[in-house]
Amino acid sequence: MTAQDSGKVALITGASRGIGYGIAEAFVARGDRVCITGRNEDALKAAVERLGADRVIGIAGKAHDEAHQAAAVERVMEAFGRVDHLVNNAGTNPVFGPMADMDLNVARKVFETNVISALGFAQQTWKAWQKEYGGAIVNIASIAGVSASPMIGAYGMSKAAMVNLTLQLAHEFAPVVRVNAIAPAVVKTRFAEALYEGREAEAAAAYPMGRLGVPADIGGAAAFLTSDQSGWVTGQTLMLDGGMFLNAGVG
Repeated sequence: MTAQDSGKVALITGASRGIGYGIAEAFVARGDRVCITGRNEDALKAAVERLGADRVIGIAGKAHDEAHQAAAVERVMEAFGRVDHLVNNAGTNPVFGPMADMDLNVARKVFETNVISALGFAQQTWKAWQKEYGGAIVNIASIAGVSASPMIGAYGMSKAAMVNLTLQLAHEFAPVVRVNAIAPAVVKTRFAEALYEGREAEAAAAYPMGRLGVPADIGGAAAFLTSDQSGWVTGQTLMLDGGMFLNAGVG
């Protein structure tokens, strides 16, 4: 059964799989038309087919590439005539190790992909539609951005920057565009496999909810933050951690 058309259009970066795909599923289910981006054209095409080519288009490219950012937003406007919602989900974490030994060029790459690309896409959607007609932006941060993140320090730094980018854009784009962030703990995706593969039960034991997150958990939150039900919510970072931080108390 096809959802009734909501009349809204969303652009979701890094959405051929994982969290981005889960968000796209949630948006399509409520009737949005959606553009997804990703680096791998074949994976993107397969995702579009699964989501429904009658509602979804895909634009292949690298998130940090300004030409790709402009082309993606232009394509959305050509195909759908508007871009109400932006979800900045594209991210990378190519290094695992101590900060003291980190290649600074790798750190720069992490920031380019995880933070600067989000700003670039926000600038593009603002100019193309949102400045005049409004909308919502959701930035995918991480609990790594609000606590120490051993061995993934560059990723944590970039996600902390994403939280602050959310605050800056929320202030500047108000009152026409609401900007919020979601900070997930470990979600069962290929991106995060190294954090739980072969030891999922052990990893899940750290969560009071007794399980790791799944992409649909993030999809539901993103759907809320881009809905009328969250019309008075902006500049917030929603922690989706399965209760993990509850274990940080004394005793």
